[in-house]
Amino acid sequence: MAIQQVAANRKALYNYEVLKRIEAGLALMGSEIKSIRLGRVNLGEAYARPERGELWLMNAHIAQYAPAGPDGHQPTRKRKLLLHKMQVREFSRAVEEQGLTLIPLSLYLKDGIAKVELALVRGRKHYDKRAAIAKRDAEREMARALRKRG
Repeated sequence: MAIQQVAANRKALYNYEVLKRIEAGLALMGSEIKSIRLGRVNLGEAYARPERGELWLMNAHIAQYAPAGPDGHQPTRKRKLLLHKMQVREFSRAVEEQGLTLIPLSLYLKDGIAKVELALVRGRKHYDKRAAIAKRDAEREMARALRKRG
């Protein structure tokens, strides 16, 4: 299986505590997949929301594909996420009842098919973010010490 990462939401792991991850397909237009293959995607402000028993990806910016002309796609239109019915129910329930958020962590091509890695997350407080930075720095220092030693 060839996996090619196209875009990543780098701030997500800093701003949120990840509780659960899942891979989902995307219902796309032809001009969108061509733009994704060119890597013209931004997931910075994107999130997923349940509507009428389905999950939708909102605010993911997929740039317009120039050769498609004016009949191409809207860059930030909502896109349907392709999941099994039980998965949709589970994540919809968590979002609605527990007040959690669904955000995309990354968008990638898996055997030529666009997939998005979604995460069920809880927002971090400011002191949690500082603790995450301290932990990351400590791990980096330990790795440096091991490299010098070994």
